[in-house]
Amino acid sequence: MSLVSLDATITLAISVRDRHVSAAWYSAMLGFELIHHIDDAGWSEMQTKTPGVTLGLGEQLEPSPGNTVPVFGIGDIAVARQALEGAGVRFDGATETIEGMVSTATFYDPDGNALMLAQDLTGQV
Repeated sequence: MSLVSLDATITLAISVRDRHVSAAWYSAMLGFELIHHIDDAGWSEMQTKTPGVTLGLGEQLEPSPGNTVPVFGIGDIAVARQALEGAGVRFDGATETIEGMVSTATFYDPDGNALMLAQDLTGQV
C-alpha cells in the first residue's frame, strides 16, 4: 500500500513565455481544449485527449524547456505532505494556496526531479 492516496488526475506543468499564445498552439496543433486562463496566477490549463490528464501552462519570462513537472491530484494535501515529510521526502518551501481554487506543494524524488501535489479547492467553501 502506498504512503498517500492520489486521485485519478495528473497535470503536466510546463513553462511558457505567453500562455495565451501557447494555448492557441496546443489547441490548433494537438486539439487540446482550454479549461481556463487564470491571469492573476500566470496559469492556464488545457484538457488533453487523455481523460484525467491536463496540460498546465505556467507563464515565465525565461521558460525552462524540458522542465516538465507532473502535478498529482490529492484529496487532502496537508495529510499527504505530513506523511511524505515523515518519510523523509524533501519539499520546496511551504504549501501555496490560491483561495477557492487550489493548494499546491512541490517535492522531489531521490534524484531531484520535481513533482507536485495539488488539492482542488473549487468545490469548497
